[in-house]
Amino acid sequence: MILLVDFGSNKAKLIEDAINKIDVCERIGYFDFDEKTIDQYQGVVFSGAPILLSEIDYSAYLKAFEWVLTYKKPILGICFGHQLLGLIHKATVSMQHEDRGMQWIEVIAHNPLFDDLENPVEMQEDHCESISVPPGFELCATSDFTVNEAMHHKSKPIFGVQFHPEVSGKNGELLIENFCKIVQLFQK
Repeated sequence: MILLVDFGSNKAKLIEDAINKIDVCERIGYFDFDEKTIDQYQGVVFSGAPILLSEIDYSAYLKAFEWVLTYKKPILGICFGHQLLGLIHKATVSMQHEDRGMQWIEVIAHNPLFDDLENPVEMQEDHCESISVPPGFELCATSDFTVNEAMHHKSKPIFGVQFHPEVSGKNGELLIENFCKIVQLFQK
């Protein structure tokens, strides 16, 4: 079973539906999430959120999710989730030009999330912030609008994507399926 931590994104149900096509997903709202239950899941996905991290004190999020630093199972962060994973690992967040359209994402380093996808691959964006690549992570994909479109921890199964695969059609479905396969491989 994969846990989806819903940070209030109107797209979270679409992430849940995409995961449920491959595996079993349990969606829990951020305020209902209890770290003590994390070990019952085989993987975790962090959704997007209608929050601008560059405009708030995000220290409560860092404290609530510091368990990520020692978690051994696969994690995928999407948009806000990607940014949160980066901040937990000492990235910086900054405002950028608003990007709400389809973008060509260029994969520049092997990442199993992008297996069987064309390169470049078109994905839907919905953000106006971006993060730096944190220490310990490898930049995996970029676009003309955002440098850090995708990243992967160099020694842990932690992945982040700035774009929204859940609203990117077949390409996004395949990326989510690839994450589910990573989770399944980790169980063996």
